[in-house]
Amino acid sequence: MAGAEGPAGRQSELEPVVSLVDVLEEDEELENEACAVLGGSDSEKCSYSQGSVKRQALYACSTCTPEGEEPAGICLACSYECHGSHKLFELYTKRNFRCDCGNSKFKNLECKLFPDKAKINSGNKYNDNFFGLYCICKRPYPDPEDEVPDEMIQCIVCEDWFHGRHLGAIPPESGDFQEMVCQACMKRCSFLWAYAAQLAVTKISAEDDGLVLNVDGIGDQDVKSENRDHQDNTLKENVPEPGRDAVKEVKAEQNNEPCTSSGSESALQAVFKSQSLNTESQSSCRLQELKAKPFIKKDTATYWPLNWRSKLCSCRDCMKMYGDLDVLFLTDEYDTVLAYENKGKIAQAADRRDPLMDTLSSMNRVQQVELICEYNDLKTELKDYLKRFADEGTVVKREDIQQFFEEFQSKKRRRVDGVQYYCS
Repeated sequence: MAGAEGPAGRQSELEPVVSLVDVLEEDEELENEACAVLGGSDSEKCSYSQGSVKRQALYACSTCTPEGEEPAGICLACSYECHGSHKLFELYTKRNFRCDCGNSKFKNLECKLFPDKAKINSGNKYNDNFFGLYCICKRPYPDPEDEVPDEMIQCIVCEDWFHGRHLGAIPPESGDFQEMVCQACMKRCSFLWAYAAQLAVTKISAEDDGLVLNVDGIGDQDVKSENRDHQDNTLKENVPEPGRDAVKEVKAEQNNEPCTSSGSESALQAVFKSQSLNTESQSSCRLQELKAKPFIKKDTATYWPLNWRSKLCSCRDCMKMYGDLDVLFLTDEYDTVLAYENKGKIAQAADRRDPLMDTLSSMNRVQQVELICEYNDLKTELKDYLKRFADEGTVVKREDIQQFFEEFQSKKRRRVDGVQYYCS
């Protein structure tokens, strides 16, 4: 009957159509993600011998160290070799961690790759992630009881993972920020609020609801007035004694010995330049400059752009503060997850070899030319073959691909059989 549609046609309408390009792009995206997370870690050698690794892919074994036991983390290689059939929690990456596999936390397991380990790694830090629990809600991920679609974001200070809806502030679009600091870490590292007013992706302005502060906890106008009075007093009364003595010495030289006007001016300039440098070195703390401006503290997470860490002050007092708060890693550009992922991608790109080029390198010139011609023929004919399906809007099936290669092989045999050889 005209217009009648067979079962195959109706089935093709019901089934989602996925092109070969879609499949290849999806595979490439998954491969790139795997390279980013795993590429910077060694999949064959236990990382224990490297000490506390700056950043590496980590796993926790629920089979060996279930909830209620001491938390432990294992490296990528040990997850394959020693825990291949176990239930593992993927922890993504952690900083400054040494592999625990086979140490005293594992009662019935010896590491196959590096059995000679210390009983415990005192420098390691653990949280609920090592038992498969995340966020302030302490739930697993994925959570079978949570029907709300939500993105998990890792705090770059405590390295816990949080639901976007539990961060106190709506996360910007994922491409708009590079790192996040959770509420608890913002409270512990409260100096970051002064930077957030200037650097955070969602800027925290004085008009927002929150506690408005500055360096002395007083109004901005008062700060300006005090600063102006302080500067006036410094100019009038607080010139350091060495500076005044140096000026007197210059004047004495002018009275006792003949000298040029330019010479006396140069001497005076040198004195005041020295004093200016000393004053500048005392007031070169960027954090203090930012604290002198109004900023607010809120009970929310903050979101930060690319390279924001490079804007942190590195004066002696601030570096000591980072050490006291155990956040010195914030000043290390190679601590970031992005730096780790880029390292993995570069390593994978260097190791990735083209199988066609490997095959060509093992052939003589005649064989190389023949293979290249065969490859070009295959590419051209396959492209033309698939174009027919695209023009007709039909789905390419497995049997269609099988048919193509059978016909291609048949044509190849006919070409070879038809070749005539002549002797010169």
